Amino acid sequence: MHKRQFLAAALAAGALPASARAASAALRGPALLTVTGSIAKPNRGPFDAVRDQMMHKQKISFERARAFDYAALTNLPAHTIRPTLEYDGKAHALRGPLLEELLKAAGTPQDDAVRLLLRAVDGYAAALTLAQVRARRVIVATHLDGQPMALGGLGPLWAIHDADRIAEMAALPLAERFASCPWALYHIGVETG
Repeated sequence: MHKRQFLAAALAAGALPASARAASAALRGPALLTVTGSIAKPNRGPFDAVRDQMMHKQKISFERARAFDYAALTNLPAHTIRPTLEYDGKAHALRGPLLEELLKAAGTPQDDAVRLLLRAVDGYAAALTLAQVRARRVIVATHLDGQPMALGGLGPLWAIHDADRIAEMAALPLAERFASCPWALYHIGVETG
C-alpha cells in the first residue's frame, strides 16, 4: 500500500462511528477470558443465561464485558517468567501478557485500590488488588515451556507470578506460593470504591 492510500485508509477508519469500530474489533475465535465490572472498553453485551452457563452456575452476572480470544491475548506484549512450580519442584518458562496490560485493554480504572476477583473454571477464586498485580508482575500465561496450555491441564490461561523472585512468596513453602494464581482462568471481576 502506498503512503497516501495508507493515510486515507487510516483517516477513514477514524471517521467510522464507534459501533463500526467496535464491530471491527470483534473476536475471531471463542472467548477464553471475560472481564466484567468496572470496564470502559466492552466488546460484548450482557450476561446471557444460555450462552454463559458456567458464569450462571458461579452466580456471575453483568451488563457488559470485555472478552478476549486467543488472538487478542497473544497480540498483547508477552512476558516470560521462570518460577519453580509446586507440581514437580522444577523451574518452568511461562509466557503471556501482563495482567495489568490486559486490564488496561479492557479499560479498567488504574487506581491501585481496584479489586479483582480471578475465577477458574472449577470455581476457584483469588482476590487481588491492582497494586498487588503490579507489584507481583502477574501475567496471564498462555504458554508453558514454549507450548500453548490446554484446557484440562493448567490452561488455557493461568494467572501467575514469578514466586521465586518475590521475597514474600519465596519465603513460603512451595505448595503455598501460588494460592492467588488460578489456573484454567476464565473470568476476572473488577470492582472499584
